[in-house]
Amino acid sequence: MKSAVFRKRSGFTLIELLAVITIIVILAGIVVGGMKFAQEKQAREKAKLQVSLIGKALEEYKLDNGSYPAANSATGTGQSNLLFKALYWDGASDATKTKKIYLAELDPANTKQGWVEGTGDSALIKDPWGSEYRYRTGNSAVNPDFDFWSVGKDGKTSTSTTTPDNKDTRDDVRNF
Repeated sequence: MKSAVFRKRSGFTLIELLAVITIIVILAGIVVGGMKFAQEKQAREKAKLQVSLIGKALEEYKLDNGSYPAANSATGTGQSNLLFKALYWDGASDATKTKKIYLAELDPANTKQGWVEGTGDSALIKDPWGSEYRYRTGNSAVNPDFDFWSVGKDGKTSTSTTTPDNKDTRDDVRNF
């Protein structure tokens, strides 16, 4: 009489494979979520740096010219081209070299910041989320000198000078 010899097959069962795949999917979700957080933090830090650089350039501009570039918008919208011209373009396009470049990082051809969109005197200064920076001076400003800010990731801001803290300004990066 012959006895049946059963060999044990080596390999993984379906349940073991599903468990491993589930663990891999969970770990991938954690990594992707962490990367989004890191990218958002990097964009926020970049905006803080850019606000600081523009603020210092505006202070130097005032020292040389006696006043800040005049903003013609109480809400701060549409002023990034005005700042680009005052802080970079007027000095870069001056053939007589009598005008100064206040912020060389605004050079659209050589910038590593990636914050200038367009070329020539029509270029705009954009924040890391792709919105134009806001700028205002005079009586409409919260600061006695000037206000300069990014509207943040949500693209919303409050233009009110009396209630600057509300849900639309939570992610703004401001100098005020």
